[in-house]
Amino acid sequence: MTNPDQAFDSSRVRFDERGLVACIVQSVHGDVRMLGYMNQEALERTQATGRVTFFSRSRQKLWVKGETSGHFLSLVSLRVDCDGDTLLAVARCEGPTCHTGTKSCFSPDSAPSFTFLAELETLLHAKKAAASKDGSYTEKLFAAGTDRIAKKVVEEAGEVVLAAKTLDADPATREAFLGEAADLVFHLTMLLAHEGATLGDVAEVLRARHEGREGKP
Repeated sequence: MTNPDQAFDSSRVRFDERGLVACIVQSVHGDVRMLGYMNQEALERTQATGRVTFFSRSRQKLWVKGETSGHFLSLVSLRVDCDGDTLLAVARCEGPTCHTGTKSCFSPDSAPSFTFLAELETLLHAKKAAASKDGSYTEKLFAAGTDRIAKKVVEEAGEVVLAAKTLDADPATREAFLGEAADLVFHLTMLLAHEGATLGDVAEVLRARHEGREGKP
């Protein structure tokens, strides 16, 4: 079984009178890609192979998403909702998911821009893990180590402060300010990756702080 989500309990899944259960596919970056249906065999095949497999209601047979296009959905985790009648498959999506050529079957290609941060983070972690020697700026900075990356974060933070002050005086410099902010976020994400941390880890700290304050005066 390739599914790493050991918390998934298939006995909780409630198939309908046709022997089917709805399955929502969400990418690892958080955007919803599609809705399909699984029967018992499709669910077992998905877990066994690590590739999301559905049951076609029109063709009355199993089909592996991507078997024709090559745009497979590689399973990361499976979850079942509180009623047991809907599954959530989190997957690494190889290319667009919709048969029309768009990333998602819902509001095509309209995922919030912030989801790109997850894509960027995935790329940075992959580059660090591979220790690539492609001569790129990213590769050289990773090789330089913590001190050099941290120095860049400090430098970029200073540039953001200066750009913000300039923006206060001249609204026409907004794009320059955003550019400096983007540089800061990039290097901070890189520093997190170098230290084995993620933006998700930071978000969890912020969430915990927020929940800790709730209900307090």
